[in-house]
Amino acid sequence: MWFSLDSGAVVIVHLGMSGQVLVHQGNDQPNPHLRIRVSFTDSRDELWFVDQRTFGGMFVDEARSPVTGPDSLRHIAADPLSPDFDLRATVRRMRAKNSPVKAVILDQTVVSGIGNIYADESLWRARLHWQRPASGIPSGRLRELLEHSREVMTEALAQGGTSFDSLYVNVNGSSGYFSRSLAAYGREGEPCLRCGTPLVREQFANRSSFRCPRCQRAARR
Repeated sequence: MWFSLDSGAVVIVHLGMSGQVLVHQGNDQPNPHLRIRVSFTDSRDELWFVDQRTFGGMFVDEARSPVTGPDSLRHIAADPLSPDFDLRATVRRMRAKNSPVKAVILDQTVVSGIGNIYADESLWRARLHWQRPASGIPSGRLRELLEHSREVMTEALAQGGTSFDSLYVNVNGSSGYFSRSLAAYGREGEPCLRCGTPLVREQFANRSSFRCPRCQRAARR
């Protein structure tokens, strides 16, 4: 996210994995994970950037226009929930990639906003193996995958997101409950909700991927 300043510059906030932007009064007890503290001359309120894992941060950049946004963020593609999201153009970018389809939908220059958990959920709904090269998947199947991604994220937002521990909460400290609706991620050995086959966990770029070996075969079309 970014905040426009009167000077024409913008303050960019990268939340990382656990960052939060909170409004506090200046005399509030500091949070142990407080990283940045912004005070204002016309108010007792302060803006706090709190981040336990310290992957996030704030920095100042120039914006060419309110439409294009900050220069340093222009490489980031639109996410499936954005009104600017172009489904056909995104499919064309995906088809140009020989990488595994999961790596492609996690590539923020292709499509943004889809994290590891929601990628697995989307691939499960689309019945696609995560290792299949995106270039070899028909355009129609890729459109289905992106549409499922939109559905998954919409449903997750309605339930406050996916919280596995105290890091992943909203600004009021409340957990999200989409973890109760997960069909693939984190369900190794549990039956597929579609066919009953035990789900498997596989290594993917220092992360884990979860899939159904029956519904998500490598050559399935």
